Amino acid sequence: MIAATGLVVARGGIPVLDGISLLLEGGSLTALAGPNGAGKSTLLAVLAGLVEPEAGQVTLAGTPLWSLTRAERARRIAWLEQGAHAAWGLTVREVVALGRLPHGDRGEREVERAIAACGLGHLAGRRVDRLSGGEARRAMLARVLATGAAVLLLDEPAADLDPAQGFALMRLLRAEAEAGRVVVVVLHDLSLASRFADRIVLLSAGRIEADGPARSVMTPEAAGRVFGVRIGTDATPTVLP
Repeated sequence: MIAATGLVVARGGIPVLDGISLLLEGGSLTALAGPNGAGKSTLLAVLAGLVEPEAGQVTLAGTPLWSLTRAERARRIAWLEQGAHAAWGLTVREVVALGRLPHGDRGEREVERAIAACGLGHLAGRRVDRLSGGEARRAMLARVLATGAAVLLLDEPAADLDPAQGFALMRLLRAEAEAGRVVVVVLHDLSLASRFADRIVLLSAGRIEADGPARSVMTPEAAGRVFGVRIGTDATPTVLP
């Protein structure tokens, strides 16, 4: 369980997060949605312990996040940054094995499980810098899974993936949540968020606009107010005049 209370982050005197509070529990897939500049990536970075807020606190299973060492945080929280990629001449298996660095072991079972879960078995020996964008993205996701962390924080993991791969990714993340992990994902694809997330936290201008199941959050009123679009029954957005 990870809890945030009264988070405030400002840049140049302008609030990026303005009093954010939320509780994230294992067994649930939570999507952070909202327009560009809403604070989604910043919130994820604060939850990962990568950005320290000006005010507020984050606790992990009741322990203040900033009281943990970097190594402890890395073992318990795995973070996939937006646009993460590997430009080195490492194989897929070697990149995935980097997820075990915080544990100081090779974790061969965890590495092979992550490779299989991401459908990379046939590419395990290939250099990651010679893969397609979608394949490389899956390799970075497998690195995150290989950590065995209880909390997975992923910023736009569906970027560079075709529709079939996007669906496969979200099914995989749902399975990780159902196995008991805390899974939080930033998504711009509202249809993916509505279809797979147990909970959607809708952000706007650094504040929580709505929080709850997809049907209660992605209403026409909220979508129009936050995105300037109309949401249909299939969660397809249409730009408002």
